[in-house]
Amino acid sequence: MLEAKDIQYFILGRPVVNKVSLKLKAGQLTAIVGPNGAGKSSLLKLLAGDYKAGAGAINYNGKCIQNYRPKDLAKIRAVMPQHSQLTFPFKVKEVVELGLLSLGLAHGEQLVMEVMKETQTWAFRDRLYGALSGGEKQRVQLARVLVQVWAGTDQTKFLLLDEPTSSMDIAHQHQVLHIASQLKRKNIAVLAVLHDLNMAAAYADQVILLKEGRIYQQGSVDEVMASQHLEHVFEHPIMVRNGYDGMPHFIQSLPVYQQNRTYKIA
Repeated sequence: MLEAKDIQYFILGRPVVNKVSLKLKAGQLTAIVGPNGAGKSSLLKLLAGDYKAGAGAINYNGKCIQNYRPKDLAKIRAVMPQHSQLTFPFKVKEVVELGLLSLGLAHGEQLVMEVMKETQTWAFRDRLYGALSGGEKQRVQLARVLVQVWAGTDQTKFLLLDEPTSSMDIAHQHQVLHIASQLKRKNIAVLAVLHDLNMAAAYADQVILLKEGRIYQQGSVDEVMASQHLEHVFEHPIMVRNGYDGMPHFIQSLPVYQQNRTYKIA
């Protein structure tokens, strides 16, 4: 389990993450949603260990994050940042193989091939990474971090994703989140920062709704993705319609000229 208790992070004296507490369990995909500036990426970087909390505690499997050596933390926690830059002319397969470094595997060919086929990146494994489209680069970076956690173990592992579907078309957005949701079977807890509310509603088991660095709502999709909660956090009229399975899979932001109109949740 990944557990955070009352963590805070300040920039120029302002609390960007303010007394946030959460638990991430194996077998769950948790989505963090909220408006720009809500603290989503900062929270993920705190949980990843990239930022140091000004207050509170973060524990991985019962052990304080500060007591892990970087190489030991990397064995149980993989992070895909929102933006990744490479200055050297790596081929795609070489980028994915970087995920093996934390595992200490001298021969991870089978593991790399399996993950690349799953992310549909194997077909262009010999292309230069810099020549790829934005969406292709995102899938390669996903493959790289998946290598870290793909092999099953008795110890719970954690995958932290910051906007993993940015720059992707609809089909690959669904593919990526489907892969992430399937990881739950491998004793992995998945945390994803998402902007698309419909994608969060479709794939998440737990949703964390952030506003101004605080958790406004936290719970199941049905509990959190309600019109009144979303309207308050995003400060804009939002209509929620139930999908074919009864879940709120159709979330529509109303245009400005309709802000004073009343509507019902279907």
